[in-house]
Amino acid sequence: MASKDAQVVVVTGASAGVGRAVVRRFADEGASIALIARAPDRLDAAAGEVEAAGGRALILPLDVADSEAVEKAAEETEEKLGPIDVWVNNAMVTVFATVAETSPEEFRRTTEVNYLGSVWGTMAALRRMRPRNHGTIVQVGSALAYRGIPLQAAYCGAKHGLQGFLDSLRTELLHEGSKVRVTAVHLPALNTPQFSWGRTKLPSEPRPVPPVFQPEVAAEAVFWAALNPRRELWVGWSTVEAIVGNKIAPGLVDLYLARRGFDAQQTDDPVRPDRPDNLFESAPGDFAAHGRFEDHSKSRSAQLWATTHRRWLVGGVAVAAAMVWRARIRRVWRNGTHASGGTDGVFVKAS
Repeated sequence: MASKDAQVVVVTGASAGVGRAVVRRFADEGASIALIARAPDRLDAAAGEVEAAGGRALILPLDVADSEAVEKAAEETEEKLGPIDVWVNNAMVTVFATVAETSPEEFRRTTEVNYLGSVWGTMAALRRMRPRNHGTIVQVGSALAYRGIPLQAAYCGAKHGLQGFLDSLRTELLHEGSKVRVTAVHLPALNTPQFSWGRTKLPSEPRPVPPVFQPEVAAEAVFWAALNPRRELWVGWSTVEAIVGNKIAPGLVDLYLARRGFDAQQTDDPVRPDRPDNLFESAPGDFAAHGRFEDHSKSRSAQLWATTHRRWLVGGVAVAAAMVWRARIRRVWRNGTHASGGTDGVFVKAS
């Protein structure tokens, strides 16, 4: 059973991929979780995992592009589970295609889910968190929020837009002295079903650009960000390289992606004619957290460990430096003056 003081968490895109992994991570702590996604069958499966872990689950089948449905979901969550502590915006769709091959309807739909879906979720959370002066909103972002790549313009544009939205919101909350916290977790390439059901117009099956991480790495980052004050959390060295590299030399990154970015996002397998497509409707199938790239995915990130333990690392470096300095002082004290009669610049041994 979940404890009385267990957190109430809302997760959008909860039925598969990163969202499913995030649900499992919070369930491990006995959280009460509202599960938002379009596929009732996969939501049922996710709810079963929550309850098996000792938490409570509330199934809310809806499309996050529907602002009224999102608002009603927030209301129902508080009625049945209690005040919302954490809201995780994670729902996403994508289109693998060049800009020229992407239709206005596909751009609109991707923007409505990825950008407006997060805006509607954030607004629903704020309506409840601001009066209580408590709560955390976690935006699941991407390295592509800072660095656009070929073949995913609709997705990259929506993630870029969310950066501006979150910047504006943070300044407004700071202005009013609110304790409601907003954080973004920017992720690397992940082994999720996105590459099995995302709409594609490529000749070959899409794939994540290596290095690829398991969705549990993302889930751990989201969980940590929900509990710790960090404006943004970058996950994986590839994310750091993409963001920093784009700031230093964006033109060189343009050239690199123009030459490598097309082939790197495709396997050698041709696109299957019966491939599922979840852009406008949920895709059928028994999808969960993981995708089909198990053999090429890492289950840990040294960079994530380092960034979430940076206080310990800084403290450890300081202690090590102090020990080295202390050892040097002792050596000088033992050696005394130099043979030439001068001092070593630190201490002269007393006679």
